[in-house]
Amino acid sequence: MKNFEFFVPADILFGRNQEDNLPERLKGYGKKILMTYGGGSIKRSGLYDKLLGLLKDFEIFELSGIEPNPRVSTVNKGVEICRKEGIDMILAVGGGSTIDCSKAIAAGAYYDGDAWDLVTGKAPIENALPLAVVLTLAATGSEMDCAAVISNEETEEKLLMGHPLLLPKVSVLNPENTFSVPAYQTASGAADMMSHILESYFD
Repeated sequence: MKNFEFFVPADILFGRNQEDNLPERLKGYGKKILMTYGGGSIKRSGLYDKLLGLLKDFEIFELSGIEPNPRVSTVNKGVEICRKEGIDMILAVGGGSTIDCSKAIAAGAYYDGDAWDLVTGKAPIENALPLAVVLTLAATGSEMDCAAVISNEETEEKLLMGHPLLLPKVSVLNPENTFSVPAYQTASGAADMMSHILESYFD
């Protein structure tokens, strides 16, 4: 494969071992990072250990178990960590759900209330923590846009939120990180891509 860099203005680092550039790219944002991810796939693949090794000079906090169709209750857990630990930036490692949840956390960290207010528009997004991404599933395009979809299990709503402040600062797109994705999920991701393209075209 041919490595390349694509600035959209999210800084897209595409290709093999592009994770190696993270320490240099992230050092300007501070030392405390909240790493967010879903299940245990990044640990089984070795990506988790690789990132911890690369970021050994940073102080890493974690929010794991982010579910598909991320819930605002999980967002609020992440916000609590950010406030308690004085997090400087968020590193989302995963697919669209992890990235979307992280975007909402980034905005919620600067809001004194329930993050759901930011999703519904009851409160404006006025600031956000910087966000970086290491993509493990190609599907939604959330790694290079400023939108997120968040669910509320209490109200049974699933709503879109968005703001330019939620655009990732840097996104690592190493195709090797998608090799362990099951064939069904890869096919679902491809269908998701087509859905997003068509809905944007016909909207």
